Amino acid sequence: MAHVVVENLVKTFQVAERAPGMWGAIKGLAHRRYRSVRALDGISFALDAGELVGYIGPNGAGKSTTVKVLAGILVPDAGRCEIMGRTPWRERLAHVAQIGVVFGQRTQLWWDLPVVESFELLRDIYRVPEGEYRATRDELVARMGVSALLDTPVRQLSLGQRMRCDLVAALLHRPQILFLDEPTIGLDAVSKLAVRDFVRELSRDKGVTIILTTHDMDDVEALCSRILLINRGALLLDGTVDDLRAQVRDERRLTVELADPTATIADPDCVVLGREGPRVRLRFDPTRISTAQVIARITANHAIRDLYVEHPPIEEIVARVYAEVAD
Repeated sequence: MAHVVVENLVKTFQVAERAPGMWGAIKGLAHRRYRSVRALDGISFALDAGELVGYIGPNGAGKSTTVKVLAGILVPDAGRCEIMGRTPWRERLAHVAQIGVVFGQRTQLWWDLPVVESFELLRDIYRVPEGEYRATRDELVARMGVSALLDTPVRQLSLGQRMRCDLVAALLHRPQILFLDEPTIGLDAVSKLAVRDFVRELSRDKGVTIILTTHDMDDVEALCSRILLINRGALLLDGTVDDLRAQVRDERRLTVELADPTATIADPDCVVLGREGPRVRLRFDPTRISTAQVIARITANHAIRDLYVEHPPIEEIVARVYAEVAD
């Protein structure tokens, strides 16, 4: 049975409008106008236990609204949502005991309290037995490398330190479903890799179902076996990173390092995207000329030290999909 089932979710908000200027403000007091914004427009998907899914889209696409419905914070206008057999907004107490949430721009820790006291308060809130709490806390604190921060007030933490502590806090009650919103924001490279490894282990070894919303496409590529791409409240894609790349079939990138740094590449089927010393970046259409033909033609005319072929960066692919929908 699927851990998460979402069918035809619809959520509409009424947004107040007024004319600009002082007169517009006065008129707005007497006759307020509203327009309807459909944040979710028939969203449907299902997640199995242990899946790690990237839920991506531009600002205003409906990601946060979806997560708030799944967390039981918002009630949809229509549609069905079941998480482990429960309707989130109807069985909130039982539901929140099984979920964890980390928001990159907000914290569930108490601002003026030391980190460890926030952990203790969360233990009381979730009614975690003392022995289980200590074992879980010590494991998570060691894994996230925050033992030196336990007596530090939350307001004195850097963003990266707070993110790691928030991740510990979200897992103290051992949730079965975890919502992560920009979990690596503000982290240095080493900490980011540690968080990624930890999140991957939660999904793979602990069977935690994880929904990751992020603008960091490196996180998506490194972690997610599945992608849900949303825009304007509707799903554009439900598949893998390779499925997303398949949306752009007519472009490949070729980076060539020339033995002669002064040489130039002029090929009728390639477009030069840029150059840094002897390294030249090219673009070509694989539906017009094969990769092997491009490489053979260039190596026949130039001495080459190194070369490699790649797809366009995933950020560009996502942006192109959005642009095509907007047009």
